[in-house]
Amino acid sequence: MIPELLAPAGNLEKLKVVVSYGADAVYLGGKNQFGLRAASENFTEEELLEAVHLCHQNNVKVYVVLNSFFHNKEIHQLPLYLDFLESIKVDAVIVSDLGVVELINSHCSIPIHLSTQSSCLNSYSAQFWKSRGVERIVLGREVSLDEAQKIREQTDIELEMFVHGSMCMAYSGNCVISNYTSGRDSNRGGCAHSCRFEYELEDNGKKVTDTFMSSKDLFGLRLLKQYQKAGIASLKIEGRNKGPLYAGTITKVYSDALKVIKKGEELTEKLIEQWEDELKKVSHRDYTEASLVQKASNDSIYHQREESNREYDVVGLVADVVENEFIVIEVRKKFQKGETLEVLPFNGPIHELMASQLLLMDSQEIEFTNPGGLVKVPYIPNIAVNNIVRKRANI
Repeated sequence: MIPELLAPAGNLEKLKVVVSYGADAVYLGGKNQFGLRAASENFTEEELLEAVHLCHQNNVKVYVVLNSFFHNKEIHQLPLYLDFLESIKVDAVIVSDLGVVELINSHCSIPIHLSTQSSCLNSYSAQFWKSRGVERIVLGREVSLDEAQKIREQTDIELEMFVHGSMCMAYSGNCVISNYTSGRDSNRGGCAHSCRFEYELEDNGKKVTDTFMSSKDLFGLRLLKQYQKAGIASLKIEGRNKGPLYAGTITKVYSDALKVIKKGEELTEKLIEQWEDELKKVSHRDYTEASLVQKASNDSIYHQREESNREYDVVGLVADVVENEFIVIEVRKKFQKGETLEVLPFNGPIHELMASQLLLMDSQEIEFTNPGGLVKVPYIPNIAVNNIVRKRANI
């Protein structure tokens, strides 16, 4: 069995990006307090309807997060929203709260996936959730691949695991640091990532500054065959708050790798190194395999300041292609005539694009672009609408 690739969709634009770059499923949230990424743009009901239609046209599944911990005032609002989600035929909801699981089971027939927020780490817990009607469990990040395999064998339930992205210093998000440092409830969509801050400690009267609670980013690329061997049904990419370049790049890399496995071909060291180079081009912390193989230890701590650790910036998306004439770019970040750009295709290697000429849509020549506008650049083959265009970051 080849695992499903599950990508984050913080808004409709990012959803379109990850679908184009090879996601088998997406997870997203509505514009309410039912999910844990309130800082993400999220989806109106109209956008959700469009998202489901687009995804199902492309054989991509849609999972909606309802993984906040609910108080009475919110849970009474949930049935109406469930009616809407069932009417547009979402493929599953992701839930943390046992009361919400019970409500969904009594109110509708939407499949339930258990959120990693519930910290399911063993087969007894998995068996309990299965008995309550849960069809898939997103295991806590603290579980190793060997442990996951045993849980699957002992419970015969679908398992999902994270494969890439930011990690949490607490048990899968069960943390209240943000509540006290910023007045934002980390378990109800308001996490301020306070664990990433630098803190001043006092050691025998001497002040020491450290970032001892910040974790490196999860990196499971080299372990894809082990995920497959363990029988993991879905590989989850973290990052609903990240931008299109991040979402598209990470999705493309893991999609390309899974395609190689599906063909029965070898994940050679040369291929893995090429993909690793791509993963370094987007904003990230140092990478770690965390607890996937052995228990995470001191070497998984990220001791550096929070900063933009990336090699490339997204400068736009391909808006149109006129064969043998020009490519139209919807500009997101300023670039100038003569710069070398790169286009990230949906399949295959990166294409280099020299911006030797920049034209407005009325063919007026310009020296540099302005964000929000459209610009024509020289044509190169094998480019498609919605391809990401990037350039080396000036940092």
